[in-house]
Parts: sequence; C-alpha cells; structure tokens
Amino acid sequence: MTAERDFIPLSLCVLTVSDSRTLADDSSGDYLVQSLTQAGHRLAERKLLPDDRYKLRAAVSQWIADDGIDGILVTGGTGFTGRDSTPEALLPLLDKEMPGFGELFRAISYEEIGTSTLQSRAFAGLANATFLFCLPGSTSACRTAWEKIVSAQLDARTRPCNLATLRPRLKE
Repeated sequence: MTAERDFIPLSLCVLTVSDSRTLADDSSGDYLVQSLTQAGHRLAERKLLPDDRYKLRAAVSQWIADDGIDGILVTGGTGFTGRDSTPEALLPLLDKEMPGFGELFRAISYEEIGTSTLQSRAFAGLANATFLFCLPGSTSACRTAWEKIVSAQLDARTRPCNLATLRPRLKE
C-alpha cells in the first residue's frame, strides 16, 4: 500500500528571448506564467531579453545560482536564424542534459506541424539542481511542451516518476 503523493509547488522563472516582443505582447511568456501558476507553482521572476547569448547566460546563471529557484522555462531563440542563440548561450551552463526532452518534444510536435519540427532545437537539462527547459518561441509550441511534457514532470503526483520528487536528491 502506498500513500498518495502531495503536490509540491515549485518556484519557477520564465524568460522570453526575443528581439521583437515586449512584455505587453509576449503571448508565449504569458501562457507559461498563467499555466505554471494555475498548476499551483510559484512564479519567482519573469524577464524578457534580446537574443544575446551573454545577456541570456548572465540572467540564467543568476537564477541557477539561487537555491530558491527550482526551474526555469525559456521560450524563444531555439530556431536556426542568425539571431537564434539560446542553445549556444545555455547549453554550456548545464551539468546534465536531458536528451529525451528534445526528442519527445519533436516527436509530439511532429504530430502537430509535421517535418517543420526539425527547425526546433528545444532542449532541457539540469544546472546546479535547477531544471532548465528551453522551448520554441511560439505560443503553440509552449502549449505543446507544457501540456504534454513539462506540467506532468513538474508535478510530484505523476506516476511512476517525475522530476519534482527528484529535487531533494539532485545534489547528492
């Protein structure tokens, strides 16, 4: 007999990477903030930064150094244009990559947008015991990632296992 797990609210940050959006028209960031708070998590901080690898790296480094931050959701900058630099900026910060996230995201996305999913360099990993999810900039891609992958993995009630319950053991 096993006891039901309780929900564990996590402290999450949202970062939008965009050269053209502002907080006033950031529908992807708005979606992620609304979704994480509706799920019962806490928004620790939200930022919107231009697609500049050093500014991105500085902001995310500050969050991963904060023991009070459990995870970071980044939207934007994962494509192939000359300005898209989220992977180049943030992959060096990871202690461990989560290859299955990008693979699963693209597999699910394929059902929605076909081979256009190849243009996504979405990825996830762990940095200083902080989960980092880097998603495409479109609101529909954020919805796909949140609803079909991230929300369940950040929910301690997800069986058989989830990322939320690993949190206390990440620095062992």
